[in-house]
Amino acid sequence: MKILVTGVNGQLGKELFRKLSLQYSVVGKAKKELDITNYQEVKNIMEEITPDIVFNAAAYTNVDQCEINRKKALEVNSLGSFYVAKAANSIGAKVFHYSTDYVFDGTAKVPYEEKDMTNPQSMYGLSKWLGEELVLNSGENTIIRTSWLYGHGGKNFVNTMINLAEKNEKIKVVNDQIGSPTYINDLAEVTESLMHKKSGLYHITNSGACSWYIFAKAILEEAGLDSGIIIPTTTREYGAIAPRPSFSILDNLAMRQENINSLRPWQEALRDYIRKELTR
Repeated sequence: MKILVTGVNGQLGKELFRKLSLQYSVVGKAKKELDITNYQEVKNIMEEITPDIVFNAAAYTNVDQCEINRKKALEVNSLGSFYVAKAANSIGAKVFHYSTDYVFDGTAKVPYEEKDMTNPQSMYGLSKWLGEELVLNSGENTIIRTSWLYGHGGKNFVNTMINLAEKNEKIKVVNDQIGSPTYINDLAEVTESLMHKKSGLYHITNSGACSWYIFAKAILEEAGLDSGIIIPTTTREYGAIAPRPSFSILDNLAMRQENINSLRPWQEALRDYIRKELTR
């Protein structure tokens, strides 16, 4: 089996490439090697590599910048995703495409199931939702929604908190947004198991949930740093450009229906991540 991973220089792309390469023939393409917003380029790459499966980890993920550069958000997250799916499906390849909890508006009181109605509030969420629709309507593909990702070899919330804490300055973190932190290594492992399951829409996150504030305190405690420098604030007071869902816990129902075990608790995954980071 031959696999193509797009966005291979990102945290998710790197881990997918590493893990899948242990068993399969994998080709990775970074942004400079494959511009997913150029359909002819995407089509040429697909015909050259002839993959059986494509993991599309390429995305424009800067939530606030998506509000400023809306055209780029739509080009990459919507049209680019469609181009990957269209070109892959044209040669008989199946696509696994990654999406986000930001497709929901955050007004729910219980975790969102895959069938629940979407209602994105930001351009990032809107562009990812449109990408989902285009990919699903292109062929027998799979959408994986996840949330609050962090992984090795890149910038993420965990590393940012540790770097700021080492400066011993007070850090304001919002305490009114609730979600599930997800370790990319765990996500990649479950993604691999989905290769042998039916196509469709899946929610995949580590178990449990917390606020960004609670997550930040847990990060510093695990790293042996002073968590007392974390100061809770509200979304309104923080003043980010793009709106965020206040509640975006994803119910991993489709996984359970396919007899896939739930991911471990986010606290356990965070502990494992930090231990690996400290020994890198």
